[in-house]
Amino acid sequence: MNDQTHNWVRFAPGNPVLTGVNWGGLKTLYIKEVRRFFKVQMQTVWAPAITTLLYLAIFTVALGRGGRTVLGVPFADFIAPGLIVMAMIQNAFANASFSLLVGKIQGNIVDYLMPPLSTGELMAGLVGASVTRAFLVGVAVWLVMLLWPGVSVEVRRPELVFWFGLMGALLLSFLGLLTSVWAEKFDHAAAVTNFVVAPLSLLSGTFYSIHQLAPAFQKVSHANPFFYVISGFRAGFLGFSDSPLWVGGLALLALNFVLWAMCYSLLKSGWKIKN
Repeated sequence: MNDQTHNWVRFAPGNPVLTGVNWGGLKTLYIKEVRRFFKVQMQTVWAPAITTLLYLAIFTVALGRGGRTVLGVPFADFIAPGLIVMAMIQNAFANASFSLLVGKIQGNIVDYLMPPLSTGELMAGLVGASVTRAFLVGVAVWLVMLLWPGVSVEVRRPELVFWFGLMGALLLSFLGLLTSVWAEKFDHAAAVTNFVVAPLSLLSGTFYSIHQLAPAFQKVSHANPFFYVISGFRAGFLGFSDSPLWVGGLALLALNFVLWAMCYSLLKSGWKIKN
């Protein structure tokens, strides 16, 4: 470079300018993703709360009559925590599986790839927004259930509610991000929702205790990670669990680490995004 060029070219082409974490870019991406779903909060936050309340009303009327109890507690009190966390994880998946997929379909995926964000920062922004939506939905459902007569949603162990709620939200956020990388159209994402997320959610012990199942089906339930999310989250409300809490907590942490590594590897390689 000559002296004149050196005066206006501060960095050599190809050399990174930003070092460390790009906190400004990460914050901008996170706020953008949160604003995206919060603009339609009636659909993304409050509608799931009303839908969950309908589940509670229907199952309470259909199965909760006659003072029915499960694990020694009223049926409505038993299913309420499971419904809360089920709404949280389903909305975490919906949020995480939307952004990149829409970008690929509409052709503006470059808006996520061109900013000076590392792969980890991109993941943090997308997953962080999904977890935020999950907790907003959880709070909305909890508030609505507080007004429902005959149901107790008193939090006895908030640390369990937070940990298993966070682990469940992260689990479905990473799964949603993997889906958005793999999917090429909305039908692909809908297939994962209908054939993976929904069955695992409904067969995770939300509406029943696994102790009521045959031994073979109990083993199948223990292989379902959603079961540990719901069981541990419910323990935060009831004070006891039908599964070892430390086993579920550590298993979910390990599974989330594996899913994080898969997301990072695929995004780093640009599979089905840059290629």
